[in-house]
Amino acid sequence: MKYGKTFFTTSLVAILISLSCSKGFADTPASDPTSNQNIFTNIADAAKKIGSMFSIPSDTRTNGDPFMVTRGTASYYADQFQGRRTANGETFDMHELTAAHRSLPFGTWVKVTNMSNGKDVIVRINDRGPYVKGRIIDLSIGAAKELGIVKSGIVQVKLEAFQPES
Repeated sequence: MKYGKTFFTTSLVAILISLSCSKGFADTPASDPTSNQNIFTNIADAAKKIGSMFSIPSDTRTNGDPFMVTRGTASYYADQFQGRRTANGETFDMHELTAAHRSLPFGTWVKVTNMSNGKDVIVRINDRGPYVKGRIIDLSIGAAKELGIVKSGIVQVKLEAFQPES
């Protein structure tokens, strides 16, 4: 599987380009000077459409109940990532209440409860991770301070994930 990731990435880019190029080409004559569509805008639109196909539908929760509850080990990340891009394209700010999760859709709100002291915080998923085996979420240092885990570094938590509001 030496070229698996490269093949997948190349295929995804090709799909995005073909989706973005097909939009409007049949309707718009090539000589139309008012048609100044930026291909990157079209690719971004196509990526949003593809992303929405994989997000969890809002009807999976009712009355504000979480669509996912799980328990596991949380850690936090801070200084070395400050100012770098997150997986969803935002600039990481270690003082915001954000987190990294392997599979939850970007924008998902997660209530994280520290099982040892009962403190909780609500974070927004904007990155991918954690990449350490056995951990289920990486928190920003801002969230880690709210939970009181800066000193210990890791803690057992309960996660309750909520669909982002549209």
